[in-house]
Amino acid sequence: MQLFVALEVPAEVRENLASLLQSFRAVSPQIRWVRPENLHVTLKFIGEVPQTKLAEIRSALASVRSAQSVTLDFRGLGFFPNEKRPRVFWTGIAASANLKTLAADIDGATERLDIPREQRPFSPHLTLARFDPPRLPETLRAPIRENAARDFGSLRASQFHLIESKLKPSGAEYTTVESFSFAAAEA
Repeated sequence: MQLFVALEVPAEVRENLASLLQSFRAVSPQIRWVRPENLHVTLKFIGEVPQTKLAEIRSALASVRSAQSVTLDFRGLGFFPNEKRPRVFWTGIAASANLKTLAADIDGATERLDIPREQRPFSPHLTLARFDPPRLPETLRAPIRENAARDFGSLRASQFHLIESKLKPSGAEYTTVESFSFAAAEA
């Protein structure tokens, strides 16, 4: 089973991004756009693991704690690695400092189970599309520029989720395996 750990995106943010994606899809339908229901903030990509390891992973994730919830503001648009050779199109995230710590703690908890640590520095973002080949169509340049500084909403999270990804002909399908409270919910 293929697994990852993520924060759920709130409905308001999802709806704002769904509207944006719909307008972008209309001008460039050939791009691999992420379906709005699949939007999430990845904290740790675990990858393919045997079902027999699931209980250990659950136990490791249940031990992760933070003194407070994390806050995220979704705004702006960008590319990995850059606009000249884009592979990933994303909306940025301005987050509380403890988001990076939370991701590192999850990475450490799973490393003890022989799941490799992330090699790249944690860079919070929401993937909106993937480019293959890495080329930005001319039809998208102006709409992206017009929305480059747009604010899509915010999130305060005290839970993260272990999610299973199944690849289907219609695209990836995500199922939440378990949710973990890492901080006391704040009123």
